[in-house]
Parts: sequence; C-alpha cells; structure tokens
Amino acid sequence: MNIPEIDAQYVEHTYNRFPVTIVSGKGALLTDSTGKTYIDFGSGIATNSFGVADDAWQQAIVAQLGKVQHTSNLFYSEPCALLAQKLCDRTGMKKVFFCNSGAEANEGAIKIARKYASDRGNAAPVIVTLKNSFHGRTVAALSATGQDVFHQHFGPFPEGCAYATANDLDDTLAKLSADNTCAILMELVQGEGGVNVLQPAYVQAVADYCRRHDKLLMIDEVQTGNGRCGALYAFQRYGVMPDVVTTAKGLAGGLPLGAVVIGEKAEGTLSAGTHGSTFGGNPVCAAAAISIVDRLTDNLFEDMEAKAAYIREQLADAAGVADMSGLGLMLGILPAEKMAADIVRECREQGLLVLTAKNKVRLLPPLNIGWDEWKQGIAILKGVLAK
Repeated sequence: MNIPEIDAQYVEHTYNRFPVTIVSGKGALLTDSTGKTYIDFGSGIATNSFGVADDAWQQAIVAQLGKVQHTSNLFYSEPCALLAQKLCDRTGMKKVFFCNSGAEANEGAIKIARKYASDRGNAAPVIVTLKNSFHGRTVAALSATGQDVFHQHFGPFPEGCAYATANDLDDTLAKLSADNTCAILMELVQGEGGVNVLQPAYVQAVADYCRRHDKLLMIDEVQTGNGRCGALYAFQRYGVMPDVVTTAKGLAGGLPLGAVVIGEKAEGTLSAGTHGSTFGGNPVCAAAAISIVDRLTDNLFEDMEAKAAYIREQLADAAGVADMSGLGLMLGILPAEKMAADIVRECREQGLLVLTAKNKVRLLPPLNIGWDEWKQGIAILKGVLAK
C-alpha cells in the first residue's frame, strides 16, 4: 500500500506535503513508514501539546468514549461545562463558546464584535486587524487576515476590516479611533506572519485605548495559547485583560476543539439562536482538553522557560543565525544566508522535524519535550544552520 500515491490520487492537493508518512510515535518522537525516527519540533503545528500518544490524554479520551462520544448542544454535557469553568477560573473571563477550530473561533469573535456594535447603534462596524496577521481560512477569517497573499482568488470578501501596522501605535490608534470601528483583533505573536512578537508597551496602550473608548480588545490565541508561550494564554504575560480570546490548536492536545472565551464587557452579546456549532464542546474533545489544561502548571512553564533560555544561549552567536524571535516555546530563527525551506529539508534528513514561517525556521515542540530530545534536536539544527 503506497500511501503517498493513494493520497495523490484521492486527496485534494491543498498541501505541499513532506515525503514522509508518519505511522506512530511517543512523546516528542515520531516514526515513519520506513521505520525512521524523528525528533518532533513541530507538534502538529502547536497542536499535540504533550506530544504523541500521551498517556493521561489517552486515558481521558477512552474514559469519555465509554460514556458518550457526542450529544447535541440541546443537552448539558459535563466535560463541556467543567472545561468552560476551568478556562474562566484561570483567565478571569466570564463565558465560553466552543467550536471546532481556530478559524471558527475567530468567526465567533467577529460575530460578537459586530453584534456588540449593532446593539449600540453602530450600523457598519469595522474591526481593526494587523498586517502580517493570520486568523484562518474561512471567508470572514481570511478577510480579517492582514496578508494579501491569502486574499487571492477568493473575493469578494465581507467588508469591515482595516489593517494596521503591528507595533505602530500611531497607525493602530488612527484606524481604531474611527467612529465606526468596534474592535481590534490581534495575535500577540504572529505565527504564520513570521513569529513576530508584539511589544508589551504597544499592546498595553491599545488595551487602554479600547477600555476608555468602548472598543473590544480581541486576542487571537489559536497558536500562542494553551501554554505555548509560557502561560496559559499569552495575554497573561502582557498584563492586559481582553474582552474576547479565541483559541484552538493545542487546547485538546490533538483533537479538534476551538473556543471563544468572553470577558465581562462582551458577556451575553450572543444569545440563544445567534450562534451555534454541532460539534462544539464535544464531550470527548472537552475531556481531552481538561487533561491538557490541568497540566499547564507553573512548574511546566518554568521548565519551558529553561528550555527557551537554553536554545537562545546555544544559537546566540551560532554560525548561520541572523536573529531569533518568539515567546516561550514558540520560536522563530532567521537564517543568515540559507533558505528556511532548505533548512527544514536538511533537518528532516537528519531526523529532526521543524517548520517555516515566511523566511524563518519555526519551532513548536511539545511543551513537555524531554531535555535529551531538546538538546539532540538543537544540535542537529545548529549543525544544519552552520553548513
């Protein structure tokens, strides 16, 4: 059975797949169909929070499968309710709407912002987003995405987004101050845009402006959230309190689950019938997420910071490295000369899986990656960068 050939014949060609068929794994180690083992610095693009086949995660899923795998949102579900409680308790937010993906979470945030404005008489509300942002591939989420490359072929897009320059406070406030503007949606670390970190002073100034002028501060934590940046959510490292937070990816550790976490200002904006999701809050996905969230502790974050410090130390003056960016274990490396895609290929040949983000090499390892795998992977990466 040749999986690449079957895939090529029957799966729509929307991905430039690597020539690797992953068949199994454990933790930060993956095995392909030839038996070759790789150190995983990608974790399914920040999704396998505790790596592959995590024991506690599996046990939570199996236990819930033995009860009920799905029930519609016409009924209460224990895992859904308990997960929402945990997210609110640990963030200071008030309500949660569950969906299936990051794009859907951002669609939910857009609907909240529009209805919040409509309820207050704003007939044509505009949402400010940032250039180089990425908010998903559905049509409204693409409209919010501040990258022209994603806007080709799929227009016309829904109106109502204005794009500001990240870390440029004057430009951002100029757009945010328009009478019909109702909200800003931003990633604190722009993942697909190049692992670009927003400056704390900039974020705090934007948050202060939103608070004083009744605009919604909405933070896209699809990739930065669920422990990835060294806190449950990256906004907690910035000293701000959003009105809406969107998340997905690592929330359920490898199962599809998204969430819109809603603060006091926007609480109650969505009422019965204004939004919904068939699979949102699925009991199995929610049980998996509880097993993830419960283990996102200060001890884990301290270990992550130590690992982040180690790689920065190793690559600070390393040959072939022009710059590093990121927060927690969401890291970007700008090569001095080589193309990022070539580095990804050479690392893969040596048994290390890494990603790209524009012209950078992107690292998103499992949050609990062992020190041995971390050091081995960095040694491979360092050697490839120096060639």
